[in-house]
Amino acid sequence: MPKLFKKIFSKQSYIGGAAIIAAGGFISKLLGALYRIPLTSILGGEGMGIYQMVYPLYCILLTVSASGIPAGIARLIASGRAPGAEKTAFRLYGFIGAIGTALMFALSRALSAAQGEPAIELCCKLLSPAVLCVSFISVVRGYFQGKGNMVPTALTEICEQLLKVLAGVALAIYFRGNLAYAVASTLAAVTVSEFVTALMALSMYSGGRGRRPLFKERQAAAGQILKFTVPITFTAIALPLSQLAESIIAVNLLRAAHADATALYGVFSGCAVTIINLPVSVTYGLAAASVPKIAPLAASGDLSAARRASVNAALITVAVSLPCAIGLFAFAPLACRIIFRSLPPEQLALLVKLVRIMAVNAVTASLAQTCSACLTALGRPSVATVVQWTSCILRVAVAALLIKFTSLSVTGAAIAANASYFVAAALNLWYIIANKKTVKKGKKARSRMQRQGKAVKNGRARASGQGDFL
Repeated sequence: MPKLFKKIFSKQSYIGGAAIIAAGGFISKLLGALYRIPLTSILGGEGMGIYQMVYPLYCILLTVSASGIPAGIARLIASGRAPGAEKTAFRLYGFIGAIGTALMFALSRALSAAQGEPAIELCCKLLSPAVLCVSFISVVRGYFQGKGNMVPTALTEICEQLLKVLAGVALAIYFRGNLAYAVASTLAAVTVSEFVTALMALSMYSGGRGRRPLFKERQAAAGQILKFTVPITFTAIALPLSQLAESIIAVNLLRAAHADATALYGVFSGCAVTIINLPVSVTYGLAAASVPKIAPLAASGDLSAARRASVNAALITVAVSLPCAIGLFAFAPLACRIIFRSLPPEQLALLVKLVRIMAVNAVTASLAQTCSACLTALGRPSVATVVQWTSCILRVAVAALLIKFTSLSVTGAAIAANASYFVAAALNLWYIIANKKTVKKGKKARSRMQRQGKAVKNGRARASGQGDFL
């Protein structure tokens, strides 16, 4: 194997791994943000609204078939208790991904009718195969993250985004005379990018495993994998479900007062959220790199050290995201003019207002993301699940109330997002810092393991002494 290839597939330190994933995530999100410049120019506010209305269903199915995999597989492999977990995961989540693809294709007409937008049906059908492709990509990412190697995750993120940008812009320009076809073609580009990236990820996995053992490696059971991935999936699915509900409720409520309701929602969800997600993508590296660092400590029973590592990860997250939030608020007009300069003046002014309102989410969303990953590594994914669902239900309820009963219009959705992320971050962080039960359990487990180790050592000593005497 060439030296460069070995270097790519070598383990990194915690900070090194976090930096690699942060760089990959930032480049990926930056490409996505830059992608919005020509896309908004070609599709306009209405086209961007249709584009964003398709994504919630896609994200829900993607969450079920893929989102819990990286963290769950990474924790299993990092703990050393589940050799061959990724092989079982390929079969299990390949099947689930295929079901997700079929469901998205089948539900396309119903979603189109619910949102009152005929173009959504074709968009969903063209996007549906991507669900299966992402399942395989996620297994590979989880395998390498569990080994402490973040390079494949970063490379695949950049690859899928770059391909999506190139193919999406080309197809949107080709079909720009027909808005429905132009939007649908950009989503078809997502499918193409995920298919090519899946081939790339599988080739990396094949080349990065090294020599195969002479004996048949025991594989983890499907139940062992689902024990960790299902809670993470339930945690992750709350956000796209709330976004789907928000896209239906908010757009229908906005239509009562605005003729351009779809365009307004497109400015909020397709433009403002895109800008806010840039700094959040940087701190994703800290969340992903925390799992292989904290999981072995938790698995060994040293939950006190695992909790300290979790708090350190949260502090680093705040240190990185706080300057980003300040920068977003201060330079919102400049960022919006650069990225979305093709928007009409009134929509551009709205976008600047939304970005400034939501700038605080650079901190709260990042912190919620890191703390959720830490809870998973600590063996408490159910806590993150309850917190996520609570915050997302709050988001939809507050958005509906503010849009319907106040004059805030779509800015009500931005305020609701702020409240949701603040609650999620605060509750997750409180549990890590203030809850003493996990630490006490960890001390008992560690003491029990030490006693067992001493007993084994004493037994060996006595056996050795008897042999000498005889």
